[in-house]
Amino acid sequence: MSSPISPGLIRSTLCQFLGSEASGGLVLMAVAIAAIVTANSPLAEGYFHALHVYLGPLSLLHWINDALMALFFLLVGLEIKREMLDGQLSSWSRRILPGAAALGGMVFPALFYILFNWENPAALRGWAIPTATDIAFALGVISLFGPRVPASLKIFLAALAIIDDLGAVVIIALFYTSDLNLLALAGAAAVLAALYGMNRNKILKLWPYLLLGAALWVLVFASGIHATLAGVLLALTIPLKVTPGTPEASHEQSPLHHLEHILYKPVTFVVVPIFGFANAGVSFSGVSTATLTEPFTLGVAAGLLLGKLVGILGIVFILVKLGLADLPAKASWGQMTGVAALCGIGFTMSLFIGLLAFDDPNVQDYVKMGILLGSLLSGLVGAAMLATFKRRL
Repeated sequence: MSSPISPGLIRSTLCQFLGSEASGGLVLMAVAIAAIVTANSPLAEGYFHALHVYLGPLSLLHWINDALMALFFLLVGLEIKREMLDGQLSSWSRRILPGAAALGGMVFPALFYILFNWENPAALRGWAIPTATDIAFALGVISLFGPRVPASLKIFLAALAIIDDLGAVVIIALFYTSDLNLLALAGAAAVLAALYGMNRNKILKLWPYLLLGAALWVLVFASGIHATLAGVLLALTIPLKVTPGTPEASHEQSPLHHLEHILYKPVTFVVVPIFGFANAGVSFSGVSTATLTEPFTLGVAAGLLLGKLVGILGIVFILVKLGLADLPAKASWGQMTGVAALCGIGFTMSLFIGLLAFDDPNVQDYVKMGILLGSLLSGLVGAAMLATFKRRL
């Protein structure tokens, strides 16, 4: 007779899973599959109807995409600030290779998308969709290979994805902002100034920042700028340093680290999966060869698969051959190719930009199909390359 599984073992296994690099990507993958299955099952009508039920001033889908995702952008902003000031991107020598690669990985996907859609001016609004990398998915896949992939290459991927996120935030602010409400925008600027003032005056308690952050979200939402950007703006005001001379004074005890620690698991295992489940559902009922060859679909898929690969690998090759940067320690060119391909997994941010770019549900379905196709192929190509090529000794 087999012995029962102890609760302690279950808790230990769950803690190990939640703490692993791969877990966020694996959960997101499972949620995406669940959304697609639901959208193509007898539950489809209820699934799509529930997303458009209004809860107060907004539909459930808008609460998820505009409010809940502000927490995701807050975490992204905290990660960007920490890495820029006290991490892998804290000096120009550390920024040049992932920074230049991230730039190439945004420009070339946009060019591929434009190449497929240049005859349709309305479609060009979606040029930024394939420019984003999903850091959870990409790091999840690369972590499955363990020590086979050198730590330097994982750091390079994380740094590139963080700079990529910063680029996506700038793109959203500049190109996907509707008509501005100047009064609300002035109010948001005043709140942001107050947050900056608290930082300069070394106020280290989190609750005043979060309270003003909620007001900032309301004002940014009313201003016409996408409300999730309030999360990034709030993050930039959260103090990274603690008061010198205090016991155990270090960055690890800073409000920024504390808030990042609080947000990481809820955002990774609740917020992003909810967003993924709400937005990844694509019905295949009307899918045909024509759908898969639609310029929207091909442009997004080619941008993710080919644009990311060409842009990132090409820039890295040029910088290394010119002696301006070194290949990450112990990484082979085959492994670098695999990482460049993995950056074509553009799930979360690509979906987000796609929803901002197009209101037409049919076009959104084409875009989602392109994101799913491009991300799947990028993940398979990247994983195959990492499985085939070994690290340098």
